[in-house]
Amino acid sequence: MEQVKALNALEPFLALTKSATSPRAAADLVMRATSAPNTFIFTDLLQAPQIQALASSDEFAPYLSLLQIFSYGTYSSYTSTPGLPDLNDAQRLKLRQLSLLTLARKDAHATSNADPTLSYASLQRALDLPSRQSLEELVISAIYAGLLKAQLNPKDSLVQINSVSPLRDVAPTAIDGLLSRLEAWAERCDMTLQNLEEQMNNLRTGADRRAAQEAARAAEMARLLGSEQKVSSSKSPKAMA
Repeated sequence: MEQVKALNALEPFLALTKSATSPRAAADLVMRATSAPNTFIFTDLLQAPQIQALASSDEFAPYLSLLQIFSYGTYSSYTSTPGLPDLNDAQRLKLRQLSLLTLARKDAHATSNADPTLSYASLQRALDLPSRQSLEELVISAIYAGLLKAQLNPKDSLVQINSVSPLRDVAPTAIDGLLSRLEAWAERCDMTLQNLEEQMNNLRTGADRRAAQEAARAAEMARLLGSEQKVSSSKSPKAMA
């Protein structure tokens, strides 16, 4: 649902790439798209030829770098990269929100914990936030925007992440790692299926063995009853006469 909403929000800017025939127009489109409400996925815009052409412009190449950061970078990527365009308030908020998603996912992968817990201090450093209140306001804004589900724990200065929306693009350098994780996941699935198949085979074998034993017992019981009936019949007065 969140992905569809984000893709729909980006659609008008994708249409405008056709008329962005100059580097300045393409750079302006980057600023407008990253400032707009609900635009959180930027891969399609990033791949547009008019946007990629910014790489050959000394003056406007930083706008391509900025869009790459919005696509799969973090706020610290922005602050550590010199020469980038200044952010307006909407861009600054959005980049911090997107960075929060990335930080939550990284913590989940690092700790193998589906529900990571992030400290106020680490988030303030990573997001360059001046106070606890500004961090809490950012987390609340991300929750209301549908980017994540989380709980604030002011007493222990922790943010409990319950779920993260799939609203971050994959960096080209992260594709190999993603493929490795998918391959490892596929191997675990295969092993699980093999184990389940072995268990099912064992259950079927056990069931067949029990059925055979039951049939053997029933046959033996029938034989014993038949023998007893013959003995009883042979001892009856009619049989003796």
